[in-house]
Amino acid sequence: MTKNPIKSHKIKNNKSSQDQRLWEHVTASVKPLRDSQKNRVLEQEVLPTIQNINVKVTKRIELAPMRSDELLRPLSLPELSHSTLTGLDKRNAKKLKKGQHPIEGQLDLHGMTQELAHVAINNFIESSYRGGKRCILVITGKGIKTVGSVGILRLAVPRWLNEEPNRSRVLAFSYATPRDGGEGALYVMLKRKR
Repeated sequence: MTKNPIKSHKIKNNKSSQDQRLWEHVTASVKPLRDSQKNRVLEQEVLPTIQNINVKVTKRIELAPMRSDELLRPLSLPELSHSTLTGLDKRNAKKLKKGQHPIEGQLDLHGMTQELAHVAINNFIESSYRGGKRCILVITGKGIKTVGSVGILRLAVPRWLNEEPNRSRVLAFSYATPRDGGEGALYVMLKRKR
């Protein structure tokens, strides 16, 4: 059985256009070296000589074409909590915990159902981020429960802050100081708008 030359030609052209798009994506941020830097090789780059390297190629990997929305998708971000302020340096983390950042917006969730509060916090985070605000206060309330239990919104808000699209906009959060609501409120530090 012979191959159809038209079909094999189309497949080759398709692969080469995919390769070309990938190559353009990879080289988009490459800057050419100055003449004084060309052909320079650092000693560390030469140390593992070709004789010492045994490479065995077992299978060629075909890359699927990338969609533009895949290029913009954020990598998996670490989960935020009250005790870990990994997105901030020590000075700003300390300022956030002490409530020393100016509060540029406030959302009070008292009296809202869980569904309404979820929509409200998503809209508030989005509008605050778009408005260039950095530190906002979200008041969850402590919840009216039996001794030792915690209110539903107080438990849900940190989870919502860790869900997309909020997580891409939130840098860190911490319980508020007593003057701003204590454990019934959160300081939320937003990322800078790009």
